[in-house]
Amino acid sequence: MRIGIFGGTFDPPHIAHLIVAQQAIQQLHLDAIYFVPAFIPPHKMNRQCTSAHHRWQMLLKAIRGNAKFHTSNMELKRKGISYTIDTLHAFKKRFPKSSLYLILGEDNYHQLHEWRSPQEIRNLTSIAVYRRPGVKEKKAIRNAAAVFLHGAKFELSSTMIRDRLKRGESIKYLVSPAVERYIRHRSLYTRGSRKKKAGT
Repeated sequence: MRIGIFGGTFDPPHIAHLIVAQQAIQQLHLDAIYFVPAFIPPHKMNRQCTSAHHRWQMLLKAIRGNAKFHTSNMELKRKGISYTIDTLHAFKKRFPKSSLYLILGEDNYHQLHEWRSPQEIRNLTSIAVYRRPGVKEKKAIRNAAAVFLHGAKFELSSTMIRDRLKRGESIKYLVSPAVERYIRHRSLYTRGSRKKKAGT
């Protein structure tokens, strides 16, 4: 099997996440792609994330309807800081005969050398990179062993969606209808809403 691993905070999951995942399935001929929400992302330790429960529930709703989209809550169960290398080892143990593909945004790929055990990450997986608006191309890194996914760049981020909600603006078509309903019914990301620590 060929399995994609797509990590992130997914706070909230939006349509660009889904489009990138579908592009990866088509271009890499993946049998499945797993969305893996982080408990505490190493690069976002100074930002309080929405609770793990809400992010997990939104992700389940976001991927519904696509037979090749799956989720894994291993990082939420593991708690603590979510290191990619630990997750890759867990996937390798679960799927020992499968080829693993790590899906990274271009900005994160440029910072891969700062991650824990970057060479081991490369040894365990093939890396697939999706382009991000505003990220300058770095020739040295582009010449490294990675596959760059083809497709439009999306000027859409979870931060943008949270900011729109705080301002009372519409997020219609930026997230799936089910995710939007979940956010609205629970008053997530709005002014005065009480953010809980990840995992609560």
